[in-house]
Amino acid sequence: MGSVTKIRNVIMNPFKLVTHSAAETQKVGISIGKLAEPGDIFLLIGDLGAGKTCLTQGIAYGLDIQEYTLSPSFVIMRELHGRLPLYHMDFYRLENIAEISDLGLDDYLFGEGVCVIEWANKGLTVLPEDHLLIGIDYLSNNERSFVIEPRGERYIRMVEQLRETIPCP
Repeated sequence: MGSVTKIRNVIMNPFKLVTHSAAETQKVGISIGKLAEPGDIFLLIGDLGAGKTCLTQGIAYGLDIQEYTLSPSFVIMRELHGRLPLYHMDFYRLENIAEISDLGLDDYLFGEGVCVIEWANKGLTVLPEDHLLIGIDYLSNNERSFVIEPRGERYIRMVEQLRETIPCP
């Protein structure tokens, strides 16, 4: 991920933060979920154990979803319902772009719900250009580093709101 995102002549530095517990990671997700609108796409990138599903649990809570969010690694997608539908996808087990293209995800990606895609790096070339890209790095047992990059005007506004609501050193 680059250090600066340039969208339609608007330059936006990525929002960087560190969480110190799973609860803090979920709080970041809750903030994202509360700001979510129909059609939003959140792409998560990070190694195994980085905290992608933990962040997604928070996004679900921010969407007023009461169900516990499990990783959809074995089923590719789980659909949950709250204030907006959440389409939680996981590309981990997919081997190539053709498999991702063949899933027929357009109804979800361009629908009225919110898409959260784990292991999105496997399909960046076939996913919509406008999205919120969230890179997560494992720092220690409890600490995670986040780089949140807006891609598109909608997500630039969202990151501006996140900067106002999430305390960050």
